[in-house]
Amino acid sequence: MAYQLFRRVFVLIFALFFRLEVQGRENIPMDGPFILCANHFSWWDPPLVGTLTKRFVRFMAKEELFKIPVLGKFFTIIQAFPVKRNTADRRAIRTALETLKNGHGLGIFPEGTRSRTNELLPPQAGVAMLAIKSKAPVVPIGIIGPYKLFRPVRVFIGTPLRFPEYYDVKVSGEQLNKIAQQIMQEIARLCQGNSEVNEH
Repeated sequence: MAYQLFRRVFVLIFALFFRLEVQGRENIPMDGPFILCANHFSWWDPPLVGTLTKRFVRFMAKEELFKIPVLGKFFTIIQAFPVKRNTADRRAIRTALETLKNGHGLGIFPEGTRSRTNELLPPQAGVAMLAIKSKAPVVPIGIIGPYKLFRPVRVFIGTPLRFPEYYDVKVSGEQLNKIAQQIMQEIARLCQGNSEVNEH
């Protein structure tokens, strides 16, 4: 499978050039669907998240990236799928839910775009909607850089989050925003609780 081949390549890259250190890998479910949710400040973030588990993780990526010849081909090979940002992209939602229904992992960056300042951005409500509709556990991930050669990149994986009180009931936009904020707060806690590593 092409995905696993590319994953092994990136495992090697991160081990040799970025001294990847991971805590909490055991929090990623060994079976069943799951949603990996991480902060996003670098192009390196998606391949990094993909190395955290041997299980197949399908990523959402903004549709503009699929129009870049080489990059778009790469995304297609690893079965990533496009999403129209700032819209209710029903095709992307359907693909995401189908991925989870089939028992695979889904990779999402709740901020919806890269932070240019390393400060966390407000989350999009879409991640909450997927968590509620799929009932899949959400695994929060805090990535602490910098992505500089031969310097440590540290990743902290939190305990899976579930929201059973919202399953099988009608959920308002306000509630979806609240859930998304909860997810983002946990990502922030993972980053801030280990922020001292940025100083070394």
